[in-house]
Amino acid sequence: MKRDAYAASDMATTPPVRGVTPELRASVDFGRTSDDYARFRPGPPSSFYDRLERIIPLRGIIAADIGAGTGLVAIELARRGAHVVAVDPAQPQLEQASKLAQAAQVPLRTVAAKAETTGLSTGSIDLYVASQAWHWFNPALAGAEARRILKPGGLALTVSFDYVPARSELARRTEELVLRHNPTWPLADGNGCHIRPLFDLPAAGFADLEQFSYEHEQIFSHEAWRGRMRTCNGVGASLGPEKVRAFDQDLAAMLASDFPDPTTVIHRVWVVTARNP
Repeated sequence: MKRDAYAASDMATTPPVRGVTPELRASVDFGRTSDDYARFRPGPPSSFYDRLERIIPLRGIIAADIGAGTGLVAIELARRGAHVVAVDPAQPQLEQASKLAQAAQVPLRTVAAKAETTGLSTGSIDLYVASQAWHWFNPALAGAEARRILKPGGLALTVSFDYVPARSELARRTEELVLRHNPTWPLADGNGCHIRPLFDLPAAGFADLEQFSYEHEQIFSHEAWRGRMRTCNGVGASLGPEKVRAFDQDLAAMLASDFPDPTTVIHRVWVVTARNP
């Protein structure tokens, strides 16, 4: 997503989120990482979609993936039979989403828009998904928009899929390397627990709030971990090309010296769901 699309003036009433400031939103542009994002950034594992289907059967429903990036979630929803629109303000991300959807042979509609003003029709969708994205939105405006576009009884869902430095030496040491190249990066040492939707969705008028989380062992080759970390908001989405190359070279040397290829990194899947009354 192109985060400078979320103007700092829009964020004046945003409740505080750990480390995510208007200045950070204005400086981070995931559109700069679209090639790596499409190749190396893993989306939630298949177990997430299996659990989701126990909450809402996906075949035949209309779903919107908001802050869709390269469409990882949107494409999997489409594979499982949903009719999906991917919404993101960064055109390079949507271009990658379209390419990946074509390769997967699933239909996908894309819309270049912000979460706060999607342009989708009122009461038009059954499932609203924000994957790895809610913390980049203005929650009051995005929550109101989610309620507007959802059908009565429709499901809003936020999901995050984060490595956990406290559970992975590779993730911990990689973040130390990020901070060496980007000392002001404010999002290190996360725990994968994103509590803001637990407050933001009820504040927007949603009901039947539920939350679940679990750990997942994600396997990475050295190449894949380097690519995944180049998509980090503290690396490729905010640093210049020379600094990104320097970080990547240092990460490659650390991997070759100290970690097997492939290697496993513990991630946390964190999900919040709520219903539109």
